[in-house]
Amino acid sequence: MSEEFKIEIVNPEKSFLLKEDVTQVVVPAFEGEMGILKDHISIISFLKPGIVKVYSKSEENNYFLEDGIVEFKDNSLSILTSSIYNVSDLDRNKIEQILKDTEKESGLDNIDDQKRYLIDQKIEVLKSLQLN
Repeated sequence: MSEEFKIEIVNPEKSFLLKEDVTQVVVPAFEGEMGILKDHISIISFLKPGIVKVYSKSEENNYFLEDGIVEFKDNSLSILTSSIYNVSDLDRNKIEQILKDTEKESGLDNIDDQKRYLIDQKIEVLKSLQLN
């Protein structure tokens, strides 16, 4: 019996990723990292800045996203996000530019606690990517 399911990641520009042979996905949900396997219960959750890990039998791919919504239903996983990058395509300069822009945003005075939390999460993830 197949352990695979479908994933689609969509951002405003296009359908970013469509795969039908996924065995596991780990997403950065607000509640913490959430692993999803075939036949997982139906869920809808908000995503915080972090790494989406997509596993298939032949490979593992990691994607950095800034925010989003995840829905899993009938063995189909959908992620809607405003911004996503394949980690393997992010060079040091791109990471540093995103980090610089995010740190600038964190210095603004009119940020509420939730926004500050998300900015801090984003900075933490970007710094961890710099180390790799």
